[in-house]
Amino acid sequence: MLKSYIAFDVETTGLDPQENEIIEIGALKVRDGKVADRFMEFIHPLSPISTYITGLTGITNDMVADARPRKQVVSDFIDFCEDDVLIGHNVSFDYSFMKCSAARDGMAFEKLGIDTLKIAQKVHSSLDSKSLGSLCEYYHIENKSAHRAYHDALATAKLYQTLAHYFEAEAPELFSPKQLVYRVKRPQPATPKQISFLTNLIRKKGVEIQWDPETITRSEASRLIDGLLKS
Repeated sequence: MLKSYIAFDVETTGLDPQENEIIEIGALKVRDGKVADRFMEFIHPLSPISTYITGLTGITNDMVADARPRKQVVSDFIDFCEDDVLIGHNVSFDYSFMKCSAARDGMAFEKLGIDTLKIAQKVHSSLDSKSLGSLCEYYHIENKSAHRAYHDALATAKLYQTLAHYFEAEAPELFSPKQLVYRVKRPQPATPKQISFLTNLIRKKGVEIQWDPETITRSEASRLIDGLLKS
């Protein structure tokens, strides 16, 4: 069992790391088997949070209104991670969002990881569900706020320790850190027409939005425009 690692989780505005955004990062830094530090922060998204995502996570637009922008939070999280192995439940999902978010601001995010979902799929093949919630219920692991990033990260750390206790000796290969891989597609910059339309739309709506016309991508501009047209 690893004694030092980062367990982490993200909450997002959707399922596509190329199109959707992180709205919350939660993580705990484990040193010698004990929680040594925590990371809990919202990110101010470019696009409004949908009612579906609010219903799932409990995170509202008001909660992220005063949050820092993506670049600042992601940069701080990368520093927080140092050279640690990442542990997550379906860690590839969370890693893909972190990788894309970092890449949008010219930052690298290359990590080794352990996936508690993949472990559970091997050692608990007979269970109907291998979701974090189902496995926490199976092992009587308390998760006070499911679908909130830090609490899910903490539950994942407890699940990892439990699985390692029961299964690592007989299946050590399942618990070996693997290189996490996600290929980020090169984002296309927003067109001059998009930037002009978005600028005029923001002025007409009288809203304050954190965006940079120099770095905004075509898809980000489209999401902002769609959100403003619907508001």
